[in-house]
Amino acid sequence: MTGLDFVLDRSVTIAARRETVFRYFTDSERFAAWWGQGSRIEPRPGGAVHIRFPNAIVAGGEVVEIVPPERVVFSYGFESGEPIPIGASRVTITLEETASGTLVELRHELPTAEVRDEHVQGWRYQLAVFANVVAKEAHAGAGTLADRYFACWGETDAAKRRAELATIASEELSFRDPYSCTSGIDDLVAHIAASQRFMPGVVLARRGEPRQCQGTALVDWAVQGPDGSERAKGTNVFELTPDGRIARVTGLWG
Repeated sequence: MTGLDFVLDRSVTIAARRETVFRYFTDSERFAAWWGQGSRIEPRPGGAVHIRFPNAIVAGGEVVEIVPPERVVFSYGFESGEPIPIGASRVTITLEETASGTLVELRHELPTAEVRDEHVQGWRYQLAVFANVVAKEAHAGAGTLADRYFACWGETDAAKRRAELATIASEELSFRDPYSCTSGIDDLVAHIAASQRFMPGVVLARRGEPRQCQGTALVDWAVQGPDGSERAKGTNVFELTPDGRIARVTGLWG
């Protein structure tokens, strides 16, 4: 493919493992989840790429190269021929595993500067949709994860409390709220013991479903005293690791 002298580069980091991200280029159901219902991909050189946007615009091309789970290259254009026909540009997507997730780097090679500039906002939007769709799957268990975290605050056995936190969180887990500033699981285990001493018998529990965006979950909670009365409420911001554990928690009261 020649004459593609105008390049659009964008990147986004997705809070998920690379193998999880790559499935969205090999599974048509997942491919459609970030493009539009009816989209599909044949994950082999020469395989068809068919994209049906929610506004009924149809685009497509064919797979040029695919190297799981690192790289996919496909031609791209529009069924209508505007602004470019099917197969008249080339998209290269590479995936690199990082500590914070998967770095997705996109390069779109196009025939003119005008067509390139028309695609800037489209890719800005589409990669955001992609990141959210993948992260939502990777962190589908965020509600259960939060429940287990809140239960740790009522666990009076320090060894059991630590073992559970080690299962659901990274060892470097940090916790911040108006009354706390801890670093690491051991520090939090000790802090929870102190809170139990000063507020014996209280129960911390989730209220409602988490709200998620690209690896960050907002979870509402309430504290009940031993008599069942509500003592406090607020929201926790959970930042999640690519493998679905808790990296950081920030507690907002009231």
